[in-house]
Amino acid sequence: MKIYTYSQARAKLADILEESKKEEVIIRRRRGDMFSIVPKTPSRRSPFDVPGLRKKITRKEILEAIRESREKA
Repeated sequence: MKIYTYSQARAKLADILEESKKEEVIIRRRRGDMFSIVPKTPSRRSPFDVPGLRKKITRKEILEAIRESREKA
């Protein structure tokens, strides 16, 4: 874990962000406030990846419901 002052962090932010991929980085302000930088793991899920519903409905019933909704529009 490395600790940088706010001024140091401002001067080389890109380098510090790359460094945070390997280890935790702390930024300390004059007043003593401390902030930790750790990378967030990217979400590799599709926004369309949703849990299914466990309903006992047939393909035919689904298609009928779709047809009915289109006819109303």
